[in-house]
Amino acid sequence: MKYTPKIQKAIKFSIKTHEVYQKQKRKGKDIAYITHPLTAGLILSLAGADEDVIVAGILHDTIEDSIAEKKVDQELIAQRFGKKVAEIVMSVTETDKSLSWVQRKKEAIEHITHFSRESILVKSADVLVNVNELIDDHNKHGDKIFRVFNAPTPKKKNILNNNLNTIKTILKRWKENPLSDDLKRVVKELEKMMN
Repeated sequence: MKYTPKIQKAIKFSIKTHEVYQKQKRKGKDIAYITHPLTAGLILSLAGADEDVIVAGILHDTIEDSIAEKKVDQELIAQRFGKKVAEIVMSVTETDKSLSWVQRKKEAIEHITHFSRESILVKSADVLVNVNELIDDHNKHGDKIFRVFNAPTPKKKNILNNNLNTIKTILKRWKENPLSDDLKRVVKELEKMMN
């Protein structure tokens, strides 16, 4: 079975968290945010990930992005989807939003050095969705796309360096990652954008 009840349940849970409860949108666009975790789940499925990793990919932003009235935490995910899924989701979650953008991104990259392969795979899919969208948007609209980000000035340089450092850390951590070729391709695109 490919489209399992657990995957279906994760899709419904993610839709409620991102769409039903808050009508969350992609940064600077009128595109439903739910497209992001669903695309990450699709990438993981195509990469041959197991059910729990696909589920974690679909749920990967639910803790970080849930609203106070419908707060999602590690315990809730563990109850509904199992301990392994909850641990993977928690590993890729930025937990302290009070930190500066620079500090949050630095900590996120440092965490990658301790990730399990399952967490690396989810983070890889997440990065691929975000970076491919960034590349497409930049090809259409140029440097003005960087205005919508919360990164400090110079925004373009900080966004690109963060993505490059994240990908390079992922590739260093697990060379046999089934998404390595895709990650290497987007590194070349990001490096072109630096000029």
